[in-house]
Amino acid sequence: MQPNSERILTTHVGSLPRRPDLLELLLKRERNEEVAAAQFDACLADAVKEVVAKQVVTGIDLVSDGEAGKIAYSLYVKDRLTGFGGQAGPRPHLDLKEFPEFAARAKKFPILSPNCIGPIAWKNRAPLEADLRNFRAAVNAAQPTGSFITSASPGLVAYFMPNRYFPTHEGYLEAIAAVLREEYDAIIAAGFDLQLDCPDLAMSRHIGYSMDPDDVFRRKCEAAVEILNAVTAHIPPERMRMHLCWGNYAGPHHFDLPLERVLPLALKALPSAISFEGANPRHEHEWEVFSSLRLPENKLIIPGVIDSTTNFIEHPRLVAQRIERYAGVVGRERVIAGVDCGFATIATYEGVDPAIAWAKLGALAEGAALASRNLWRN
Repeated sequence: MQPNSERILTTHVGSLPRRPDLLELLLKRERNEEVAAAQFDACLADAVKEVVAKQVVTGIDLVSDGEAGKIAYSLYVKDRLTGFGGQAGPRPHLDLKEFPEFAARAKKFPILSPNCIGPIAWKNRAPLEADLRNFRAAVNAAQPTGSFITSASPGLVAYFMPNRYFPTHEGYLEAIAAVLREEYDAIIAAGFDLQLDCPDLAMSRHIGYSMDPDDVFRRKCEAAVEILNAVTAHIPPERMRMHLCWGNYAGPHHFDLPLERVLPLALKALPSAISFEGANPRHEHEWEVFSSLRLPENKLIIPGVIDSTTNFIEHPRLVAQRIERYAGVVGRERVIAGVDCGFATIATYEGVDPAIAWAKLGALAEGAALASRNLWRN
């Protein structure tokens, strides 16, 4: 995560559409159906190699493994760690409350969140080891400009998997962080950048923590950042990036916190780059925030310049315009072109058709190239 020197680099948030054969095996595992280990391992390794190569061919500079082996960006930890079980209750969307007919038609996610019901410890390191092994082989073959692996932040885990065991919320966060530190360290040691997913800092205000008084919500977010910083203090900030979002779904979103309320706390986190939504109709205008909120010298931004919930393929000129707006206020060196969120944050849910998702990423690359020509013209 270094400043641009010659052109605008491109990336995305992490998750990409899973290959059909891999998706079938992931779902069988989720249903506790028998899947031959050798079959799954071979399919996963091949799928990661394919998705990394496809990113490079499409024009993505900073690539991921597509979260190919994860059932969901937030829930994969339940298969790696002890302490989770049962089924968490529903999380009403504050923005959907006024539109019950729309809410009733909205697609239900088949992957359910558990609760935290006991001590947290490692029970299965094999999936992490496979992720690192498969991604290393794929990166060595494709030779991208850069590479990253996503990992759940303590605050994200606590948000999606409610605490039913620890005496305090802070104690729960500390327990998660103490265990996930091993995952963070392993990603860094393997030579990849670490993306810490922190949608809880924005999304949880209108989904999940909407009944909390402002001071309680603020303290939860502050605690999440404090503990994240404590557990990553030994990692160089330039090896880390963090992702914020307000929920990767096509809905009203009229109760989303404004970016200007989320950024000040997010900027206190150690990662040098912050990824956030900047293309969808609820947040595209917020590039203006950077005119009044000074970006620290050691920070980069990764604004979404294509939407992850619509099947419209953005015109490259529009993508370039979005990039150039941000570059105009923070400098061309500190803007990396990204996506609002993942294209399959839950493996079974594809709001965007897989083929269209790749076409959108192609438009991202074209737009970044156009913006680079304009920004480095002199």
